[in-house]
Amino acid sequence: MKVALLQMTSGIDPQANARAIVDAVADAAAGGAAMLFTPEMSGLVDQNRARARPHLRAEGDDGVLAATRAAAREHKLWVHLGSLAVDGEDGRLANRAFVIDDQGEIRARYDKLHLFDVDLPSGESWRESASYAPGEGAVVVGTPAGQLGLAICYDLRFADLFRALSNAGATVLAIPAAFTRPTGAAHWHILQRARAIESAAYVISAAQTGTHEDGRATYGHSLVVDPWGTVLLDMGEEAGLGFAEIDPARVADVRARVPVLAHRRAIPGVVSA
Repeated sequence: MKVALLQMTSGIDPQANARAIVDAVADAAAGGAAMLFTPEMSGLVDQNRARARPHLRAEGDDGVLAATRAAAREHKLWVHLGSLAVDGEDGRLANRAFVIDDQGEIRARYDKLHLFDVDLPSGESWRESASYAPGEGAVVVGTPAGQLGLAICYDLRFADLFRALSNAGATVLAIPAAFTRPTGAAHWHILQRARAIESAAYVISAAQTGTHEDGRATYGHSLVVDPWGTVLLDMGEEAGLGFAEIDPARVADVRARVPVLAHRRAIPGVVSA
């Protein structure tokens, strides 16, 4: 089956970002895809909190989510909306992914578990925990692409999440992202391939790319990796739509050849010698 990935340079205007997603839904459907995947923070990338805040809503009032649901319904296409910043219940924001079916209904939600707080040598400073509440659990949902395990960006570095997802039946892992360029160049490809290999699952990772209106720069290189670790699609640095073919039978084949899931064991306590 064919999947589509939207690589974006999301800006500070949610309406413009929504139009890009709606156009991609139409183009993905016309291109024969069964499901479209979009990046982390598809609806808004703006590190100016005062400017961004008026655009942030509870999910029921979010215009980007509403537009995506309507487009999915119109074009009969499943969409993994990589994430949106939405108002949470405790006064903080949630970095929330949505799986939307071909009737425009929300089938699953996932709030990013691991928050990225760091000062980089480049001078960039990221403090997700200053505004966002972490999620509270992992999510697997049935989709046309397979049993889809949900993660977001920095989650990529925490292998225990993907062990839990594959143990729960995930055959495809979605890891939408807005990776920085320094960390992307160093770690993006190797971590994506590692998650695919250790889970014997497909990895589909739509990414932000380029220099954004707020001055932030992201790495791009949206990827599709097969369960053997082979890169099927690398979109480089240009924004746009990409397609890849995935085969559910490939998961069973790889898991039969190297049955890592069957051989997993609980790790006993570590002894310090």
